[in-house]
Amino acid sequence: MSFVSPLFLWFFMPAVLVALLVLPRGWRNGIVAVGSLLFYATGAGAFTLLLLTCMVVNFAVGRVLEPDPWNPRDAVRRRRLLFGVVAFDLAILFVWKYAGFATEQIAHFAGLFGGSIPVVELALPIGISFFTFHHISYVVDIYRGERPALREPVAFGTYISMFPQLAAGPIVRYHEIADQLPQQRSHRLDDIAAGFPRFALGLCKKAVIADSLAPVVDACFSTPGDDMTFAIAWTGALAFTLQLFFDFSGYSDMAIGLGRMLGFRLPENFARPYSSVTITEFWRRWHMSLSRWFRDYVYIPLGGSRDGAARTYRNLWIVFLLTGFWHGAAWTYVVWGVYHGVLLVIERASGRDSSPDTPYGRVARRVLTAVLVVIGWVFFRAPDLGAAFTMLGHMLVPDTGGLTDLVDTALTHQRLVILLAALAVFALPAQPVTGPTLEAARTRTATVLRVGVMTVGVAYAAILVAGGTFSPFLYYQF
Repeated sequence: MSFVSPLFLWFFMPAVLVALLVLPRGWRNGIVAVGSLLFYATGAGAFTLLLLTCMVVNFAVGRVLEPDPWNPRDAVRRRRLLFGVVAFDLAILFVWKYAGFATEQIAHFAGLFGGSIPVVELALPIGISFFTFHHISYVVDIYRGERPALREPVAFGTYISMFPQLAAGPIVRYHEIADQLPQQRSHRLDDIAAGFPRFALGLCKKAVIADSLAPVVDACFSTPGDDMTFAIAWTGALAFTLQLFFDFSGYSDMAIGLGRMLGFRLPENFARPYSSVTITEFWRRWHMSLSRWFRDYVYIPLGGSRDGAARTYRNLWIVFLLTGFWHGAAWTYVVWGVYHGVLLVIERASGRDSSPDTPYGRVARRVLTAVLVVIGWVFFRAPDLGAAFTMLGHMLVPDTGGLTDLVDTALTHQRLVILLAALAVFALPAQPVTGPTLEAARTRTATVLRVGVMTVGVAYAAILVAGGTFSPFLYYQF
């Protein structure tokens, strides 16, 4: 079930909110947990059993992972349990997400020597990358003693399966939400009033901007290499850069708004990433919940930046190799992750990972960062490495070719206007960030924006949704 489907907007979401308002306050977690499993089952079907199995295993192990100050020798047992449950979680992720890719590479290698190995083909469960990371965060935070294990299965089910973040994040670390799970907050109407404008903003980003750009992106990236031109390559790269941002940040706004309406404060996930002046800053502003997860559970345990430059660079490489691979089982994602890892190492080694002192320097570095990010997104979107390098080759060498009929048809006047308007995101200042401002600020500008988004914006987005012009969120595939 998508947030931008009529079933969700006009039936599921209102039903959950009404239940929260009319049923006893102590039922909140139960309503959210049951509703979330129904939400997941409508799209994942039988894979709901896989989610439930992972939940049962992690909940059971979490109960016996808490540190015992009276028994120091218990550390070995706890360490073995932690290793076992994390290995279980990663094995589930590997089998369902990467087994096909792994066997495909093995089969290709065997074919070079005349061998034949069958390739595993498994459907990808929705949101498996996200709920796996939530499970790992849960058991690791308990093992570290940062938060106690949950005693109520319903509260645990609420954390793992909460439908706003289940399918595509934000990735909520357990210690970020643990204190909210037992609380039954009283001002539920206030929560709905505070969360709905944020949800409405995300709906407008997705339905009005991201989905309008999708046909342009598809037409450009499906152009054969022989027909590719400088104009098509840059149109496709820029359109996808904007589509991905408005699609994913729109989903995050909707998730944060929904979470607030349910009585939870979910972490921010975007903070004007295209306003960054370095790649280092970009990763502090883009998909922030993923960056924080890798920092806490991979980068710092590897040693972070504590053991000298060489190990720092190694740790950055490992983190971004994993970041690329986390996004998908394809060489394009791996190259995209390595590409960003290389850029971060270059910035760190050259001392250019901080903002320049002069205004002209900041403008120049901001333009350079934007170009580097756009180049990286070509790897992220291209169907294979060959297509990515073909498009990049045309982006780097100007020519007199124009648009093909397919691209010209997709780039209607309306979509061109939306594309040009969306490009303004590159010129916006780093602060303030629209989502948090819309939700919390009480200035006249914020009030006007709230009213506009909740009236004109929502009405137009609803018309598009009713007309069936919406598409699935891009991050559902991860």
